[in-house]
Amino acid sequence: MIWVEALAALLVGVALTALVISPLVSSRPVVAEVDDEPEEFDQTPKGIALAALKEIEFDRATGKLSEDDYLFLKTKYSEQALAAIRAEEVPAGVGAAGVAVDAAPADVESLIAARARAIRTAAASGVPTCPTCGPRPEADAIYCSDCSARLVAGTCGQCNAPMEAGSRFCERCGSRAAA
Repeated sequence: MIWVEALAALLVGVALTALVISPLVSSRPVVAEVDDEPEEFDQTPKGIALAALKEIEFDRATGKLSEDDYLFLKTKYSEQALAAIRAEEVPAGVGAAGVAVDAAPADVESLIAARARAIRTAAASGVPTCPTCGPRPEADAIYCSDCSARLVAGTCGQCNAPMEAGSRFCERCGSRAAA
């Protein structure tokens, strides 16, 4: 009777061992699960480079980085960020600000100037503008859909201070906003 129990335990043990080892010695390729969720911004090459730039700016401001280290790191991560931005899907001949550019890599300064012009034009036309992200496509938005900052609709006619979207009075001088 004991030998029957021992034989049953041995068979169960062999079956479990075979079950555990079979995927390891199998010649079938293991299929990875497909992740349908979009990649988080801070895990994209662009997000990583921009976060690194923000971090080195903070480290420099707090005195944790020497000027030489700051310049080296800023150059390195600026190049990575520019490469990631250029690699994004942008129609040929159109820049990130919607401004036409040559197919060859454009000068960074001219791209920045074009983006600044687009922001100034949008701000002058009364389009809600995020101080960080620039003009927003949502005409009735109060907060930026990207960074959640409060949007600026224009400037005060008296003191030229930025005015938030929907403001009736200037927060700096108290004058009534133009209708």
